[in-house]
Amino acid sequence: MRLDKYLKVSRIIKRRTVANEACDSGRVMLNDKVARASAEVKVGDVIEIAFGTKAVKVKVTSVQDAIRKEDAKEMFEYL
Repeated sequence: MRLDKYLKVSRIIKRRTVANEACDSGRVMLNDKVARASAEVKVGDVIEIAFGTKAVKVKVTSVQDAIRKEDAKEMFEYL
C-alpha cells in the first residue's frame, strides 16, 4: 500500500492530501530514509513523522485497504 494512503487509512494523518504534502516536504521517514508518498508500506516497517517540534514514531502491524475508525489504532503501535 502507498505510504500516503496508509497514513490516511490508519488515521495517523487525517487527510490523504495532508499526508502527501508531508511526504513531499521530507517530514516523513520510512525505515530511517526520507520517503515519498508513493513508497510501499509493509508489515514491520517503521514510520517517523515530524509534526513541528514533535516527532511521532510508529511500527506497522497490519496493512488493510479499508478499516473501521475504531479498529484503525490496531494497524500500528507507537514506539
